[in-house]
Amino acid sequence: MLRQHCPDLRPPRSAPSPCDRAPRLLIPTRLSTSLGYDAVGTPGEYGPRIMDRLPRVGCVFADDRHWWWIVPAGSHEGVVWPSPTAYAVGARMADPSWTPARPKPRADMPRLIHSPSEGSPYTPPIPLYFLICRLTGSNPRWSPGATE
Repeated sequence: MLRQHCPDLRPPRSAPSPCDRAPRLLIPTRLSTSLGYDAVGTPGEYGPRIMDRLPRVGCVFADDRHWWWIVPAGSHEGVVWPSPTAYAVGARMADPSWTPARPKPRADMPRLIHSPSEGSPYTPPIPLYFLICRLTGSNPRWSPGATE
């Protein structure tokens, strides 16, 4: 019996980018991440004000410079997160060895500083976005269907 050749229609695998190899913030296993997850980084001084003003806060990580808010994957699509916000796709933290030089290297990965006792690990991205815009004095900017 002859076998027909079935071509592999999957896209070719490329070498992983440095971001793919960067360590990922880990969500407590008791919380479901069924929507995938990214992280929004804000300057550390904004952290307490954001925490106090949001009606619901998911997992939050902090390092010596930023607070990282866990949001559903793709929360950057169609919006422009204002400066000085950082957005980490897949909640992957860049390796300081290949990022711009810093006056003092970070000793560790961000640590978990807040976790809901049950339910979702996500901070709702829309209220977070508008609050960050307000704190930074930026006008909200979005474009439905666009990826920034």
